[in-house]
Order: sequence, then C-alpha cells, then structure tokens
Amino acid sequence: MGRKEIICSWKKNTSNIKDVFDFKGKMGSGSFSEVFMVREKKTGKLYALKCLKKKYLARSNLENEINVLRRIQHENVVGLEDFYESRTHYYLVMQLVSGGELFDRILVKGVYTEKDASTVIKQVLQAVSYLHENSIVHRDLKPENLLYYNTDENAKIMVSDFGLSKTSEHGLMSTACGTPGYVAPEVLAQKPYSKAVDCWSIGVITYILLCGYPPFFEDNETRLFSKIMRAEYAFHSPFWDDISESAKDFIRNMMEKNPTKRFLTEQALRHPWIAEHTAKDLDIYQSVCEQMERNFAKSKWKQAFNAASVIHHMKKLQSSHTEPSPSQPSTSNIIVPSTSEKDLEAQGPCHDEADALNPNGNSIHKANRLCCSDAESGAGLCSPQRASEHGDALTVDQSREVNNFPSEIDAPFRPSKSLDAVSQRKDQSLTSGVCSVM
Repeated sequence: MGRKEIICSWKKNTSNIKDVFDFKGKMGSGSFSEVFMVREKKTGKLYALKCLKKKYLARSNLENEINVLRRIQHENVVGLEDFYESRTHYYLVMQLVSGGELFDRILVKGVYTEKDASTVIKQVLQAVSYLHENSIVHRDLKPENLLYYNTDENAKIMVSDFGLSKTSEHGLMSTACGTPGYVAPEVLAQKPYSKAVDCWSIGVITYILLCGYPPFFEDNETRLFSKIMRAEYAFHSPFWDDISESAKDFIRNMMEKNPTKRFLTEQALRHPWIAEHTAKDLDIYQSVCEQMERNFAKSKWKQAFNAASVIHHMKKLQSSHTEPSPSQPSTSNIIVPSTSEKDLEAQGPCHDEADALNPNGNSIHKANRLCCSDAESGAGLCSPQRASEHGDALTVDQSREVNNFPSEIDAPFRPSKSLDAVSQRKDQSLTSGVCSVM
C-alpha cells in the first residue's frame, strides 16, 4: 500500500523549502508537526510555517484543515496563504497573528467591561456566521482558538484551528469531537447534530468572559457530562450580580439545550446585547480576572517559556533590519503552540492541591479534547487516548459510553470571595498564545 498523498491543483513543489523562506525561529511543535516563524525571501513578509512529514499525514488532521481553509477567506479567520510540498514534507504557509490569546489580553487590560466582551463575541459570531454560510462547522470553538490579530488596543479577533472542522452540505454530523467543556449536549449524547453546536460553544465562551469561570464544573465525569447534557448551569451570586439581564438572556438563548430552539448566528447577531448596545459599561475587571487567573492562567508556564525563545529570535531579526517590514509583528507578543499532554506530564500538576477543588470541595480533572473517529468519513475507530495531531487532544473510541469520555474543565473552578489577589497581582511581562496553525 503506497503512502498517502494530498492531491490538489494549487499545491507548489519545492526541492528545498529554505530556497523560499528564511527560518527565523521555531514557534513550537505538535504530535506530528513543527511550526516556524519564517520570512518569505521574495516579499519579505512574515508567516507561520507548519511543517509535517509525509509519513505522518494519515495520523494528522492536516488534509481536513487544508480542505477547509482553502474554501474560506474572512477578516476574522486565520488564513491559509500557501501550500508547498517537498519530497519528504508538506508545508502550510499561515497568516502570522501576533496579538496573543483572548484571556491573556483580558488579564493585562486593567479595565474590562461587558461591552468589551460583547465586542469580542460579535466578531466571533461574524466569523462563525461566515463559516456556516459556507457549510463549514468549526466544532472546536474555545478561548484558546480566539487570537488577537496584533498588539494594537483595538485589534480584531481571529478564529483559528480548523483541524476538527467539518464541511456539512447535508446538514447533520455524527462524530463526537471537540473540547467537552465547550461541546453541545447533543454531541455528548452522541446524537446527530448541526451547526448549532458552534453556537452552544460561543454561549459557553460568553459565560466565561463575564465571570471568569466555566458554566459546568464537577469532580465526577459522569456527573459533569450529565450536567452538560441537561444544560444545568446557573448565574451564581456574587459573580453575576452586576451583569446585565440582557447578557444573561443572550447566554440562555445560546446555551439552549434543544438545538432546534437554540439561537443560530444570525439571530445572535440581532440580539440587543450584541446589536443594540445593552451591554453594561461597568468595570468587572477585578472579579473576572481573579477567576480567570484561578481557573485558566496557571497552565501558561510552558507557553511563556516557549514564547520567550521566539521573542529572542524576533528581537534578533528586528535588530538586523534598520527598516522592518510593515508586516512584521511586535516583538512583545508572539503566538506559540499550546502545551502538549506530554509536556504537562513532564511538568507535573500545574495547580496546587488546594486549588484543584470546586465549590463543594471536590477535586477537578485536567482538560482534554475529544477527537473521535470520523464516522462521517467512514474512518476506522481510534484506540482510546492516543495522541492526535493537536497536542492537547486525545482520541476516544466512539463506541464507548459518554461517561467514559475524559472529563474537561480547562482548570479548577474555585470562586474566591476576595478580590485582594487581583489588586496585588504583578503584571506579567509576557503574553503568550496558541499558535494558529497547531
């Protein structure tokens, strides 16, 4: 049986990729690929170059990612610029975004309001609406996949990571995949589902943006998935006391258990919280950031280390050119790949034992991504817990019961009544993010 190949008419061939690009620094690596910051020799433009050995193609999501990205072009979607092939490798030339992850930017803002959250969600809705119009379902929307284009204060949001996306001309899908904390009830129940699953995920993201912790938290996998499938969440006091009723109504419509009653992107874009400026202008920075730091930020150690290495390369690059290219991003924020499961194991727990508790005093497990075998394409079942292309993803046998899926909470949820920790927090000198092509 011959080696699997990607067949497409627009693919470019090269005997040596270094004839096309100058390599300026390694941005990170996944299970089967490596990503480099490169400068195109002909134009001087900077890109992120994803390199995959051909022998790993069948085990990666690269072919699906290319098929999806080639079809789309939107100002809020990280774009595929080019595609090269050598004798041994495939190379994806991706738009280089330099503004960092959504949560990281919020943590360093100093002032943060509902209006800021509404502005972010509006851009996400516009991007996802465009995808849906083109019969593409993202299937893995989560904060890590929402990046800022650059370091400007009013930089636009970019949706990234299309490894699990699916073309859905026929409307319904069946593969259970995504990140459980953000995945819709019908996916966990292993029922046929539609593009409405993306809208559920946007609802979960909105919830987190307004309080800093996830809507579903449970120490037991069975109970966690049962809560999600029942859409059992609440607006807890005091964290939601100052949040507008309009915001809560928006979330309720996005996180509607019944997908036929759930808002689609067109309806969501018309909701007053998005379209009519009903979002409050009250500063909620302290409350939200304290919870984000407790529940999300502590997993950034490895990313910060990787980002420092890339920034060093960027500074060297900048000093070697008296007139940097207009496309060159700021050296203060470089996008780096998320930490892999293997890296996390080597690091040990990212959280103190005392932190790994929910409000009931129970421990909470680390997040994993569901990436099941693709029943829609007829692919065979994956063996349980085999690392996939994405460093933080696990493949799970689709025939297993729902309560055997790995549980997911991005980080332990333990709301704090004190806001002193935020006021005493030292500003981080480095903002890291998730590489848009990993």
